[in-house]
Amino acid sequence: MSNDHEILADRLNAEPAIFKGCSSSELGMIVGLVIVIWLPLSLLLAWLLGAITMGFGIAGVGVVATVVVLATLFQRIKRGRPGGYYQQWLRIRLQTMGLYRTPWVLRSGSWDIGRTHYAPLPTRNR
Repeated sequence: MSNDHEILADRLNAEPAIFKGCSSSELGMIVGLVIVIWLPLSLLLAWLLGAITMGFGIAGVGVVATVVVLATLFQRIKRGRPGGYYQQWLRIRLQTMGLYRTPWVLRSGSWDIGRTHYAPLPTRNR
């Protein structure tokens, strides 16, 4: 009788949270976006101050601080919500601004089959 136990899960329904409720793909997205913003901004600021290498230090501190703040924000947004909630929320928000088209029906109200009184009816095959 073997007493070996598997400590790793065979199947996962979602990516595990690794930092402040964010998965590795979410953290990668946050870090990538933050680097794209902080690096040029800090290098420009350091160039204006006359010390270009200081820009990398400013970018490093800015990236870490912003990742912690955004991960905390994501943690609050995701708390008590189903998986994928914020992705759907973001897509719907982008559609309301006219920047993205979602594949979901977002209209509420009464629906009609679209026929009018004068529409011809199709003939039946007997």
